[in-house]
Amino acid sequence: MVGEIGVIKISKRLIVCLTGMPGAGKSTVANMLKEKKFHVIIMGDIIREKAIEKKIELTDDNLGKLMRNLRHEHGNEIVAKLILQKIKKLGDDKNFIVIDGIRSYEEFKILKDLDFVKLLAIHASSPTRFDHIKLRDRSDSPSNYEKFLQRDKREMDVGISEAIALADEVISNNVLTITEFRKDVEKIISKWITEFKNYEAKDIITI
Repeated sequence: MVGEIGVIKISKRLIVCLTGMPGAGKSTVANMLKEKKFHVIIMGDIIREKAIEKKIELTDDNLGKLMRNLRHEHGNEIVAKLILQKIKKLGDDKNFIVIDGIRSYEEFKILKDLDFVKLLAIHASSPTRFDHIKLRDRSDSPSNYEKFLQRDKREMDVGISEAIALADEVISNNVLTITEFRKDVEKIISKWITEFKNYEAKDIITI
């Protein structure tokens, strides 16, 4: 006698990774996706957590030095590997995730085989980004334009240019209103959600 037919659904995740120079608008995208019930993971928080552990003051210079030291001691993929550990500890209900702050394509490669993973780059000019950063008013924000440019160089030295160049999609955030920016983001994310659902359907097993 044949038993009842059942369905096993293998849990999958859509992971949207955000890259771009400081102040380009990554956090704005992450907040938009948070509104859509994405679970947000901020890569910079890993560095801040390590700084707090080591009782290091949270300044831009200190965090930059700590980031370089971690990469020197443990390899360029160390932050992505720590993020990977966080993702693996999440419950099955967290199947939409956004990772804010990919700084190299090497980091993305650590994550891209995990599930359905896409890389979105946000681009903006230096003056536009500096204006955005001044509005943040965070302790680790560059205090002047010279320090801002030094931070840019630090990011490029890590490999962020390659991540931006090889992204699946790029949004220019130079002259967009917040409404236009949101519309561009939603168009890309909606497309990826549709692709993800088709990908997810392939892993439904009938028994």
